Amino acid sequence: MQYDVKTPDEYIDAIPEERKEVMSRLRKVIKDNLPKGFEEVISYKMIGYVVPHEIYPSGYHCDPTLPLPFMNIASQKNFIAVYHSGIYASEALMQWFTAEYPKHVTTKLDMGKSCIRFKKPDQIPMQLIGELASKMTTEQWIELYETNVKKK
Repeated sequence: MQYDVKTPDEYIDAIPEERKEVMSRLRKVIKDNLPKGFEEVISYKMIGYVVPHEIYPSGYHCDPTLPLPFMNIASQKNFIAVYHSGIYASEALMQWFTAEYPKHVTTKLDMGKSCIRFKKPDQIPMQLIGELASKMTTEQWIELYETNVKKK
């Protein structure tokens, strides 16, 4: 689902009532654990965590007017999604996450390239998502992005 909002607070206000509490908790966990330098914005009509132009003036290669995306969270129609670009770009981070996931959740990991889907909001491993958010600084993400993503 897409919401035509301008701020993360407006996004939380716009989503279905039954998702507000869990999305607010997810947002807080990410904000509490992200290294300094990332900025919370609305990105692609979701709550996004980006490297702002002040830190990375080149912006996103697909559209340089946009800041470099890193993470997003969204309340989709049938699930809550956590998008993490670092998982897509770093095999080591992907291996770490897929090894840790079963230690936190009994359900099977439902994941695409960078999208982790949670059909049952009460089964979101908040501690693990917080740890995932903390694993990469803006400098590390920029280096990985320029090496593995931007060249493609």
